[in-house]
Amino acid sequence: MSAPSRILVYGVYGAGKSTLAAVLADRLRLPWHPVDDLLWQPGWVEVPVAEQRSRIIAVCRGDRWILDGAYHGWRDVPLDRADLVVALDYPRWRSFGRLLRRTLLRLVTGEEICNGNRESLGSVLSRDSILVWHVSAFGRARRRMRAWQADPSGPPVLLFRSPTELSRWLAALPRQ
Repeated sequence: MSAPSRILVYGVYGAGKSTLAAVLADRLRLPWHPVDDLLWQPGWVEVPVAEQRSRIIAVCRGDRWILDGAYHGWRDVPLDRADLVVALDYPRWRSFGRLLRRTLLRLVTGEEICNGNRESLGSVLSRDSILVWHVSAFGRARRRMRAWQADPSGPPVLLFRSPTELSRWLAALPRQ
């Protein structure tokens, strides 16, 4: 298989999508478009879905890209153009543990996430907390990844069930 040039990295919150996208971008010399940067304005104001879709269409028109997520209003766009979907189908305890650790670290350090946005104690404890999103989205994300892998009409899907499996694949992936 030749190196893919349009890659969708997919998984539940906390699985490591952005970290993997950064590694793939470096290894394959592909431009990475962090989805959070495209979806959130300063002050955690969500970009309207129609505008999100326009932004994703603009990215996916290109011949070379990596996206680190795909959401309801435009998920079809990268799926229609991707050469490869890399799906992180880790157990709930692993992705939730990673998410919790990352969230607590961001609370302490004040690390910027995107467009000046940061975690706050209020956001973490709210109904819209990323931790709550993880719990509610986990099953749907898992079913979606597995359905994509089983669908011969879609792009190829590499489904990784552990970081060890992913590491082995990355080690064998040629540098560009």
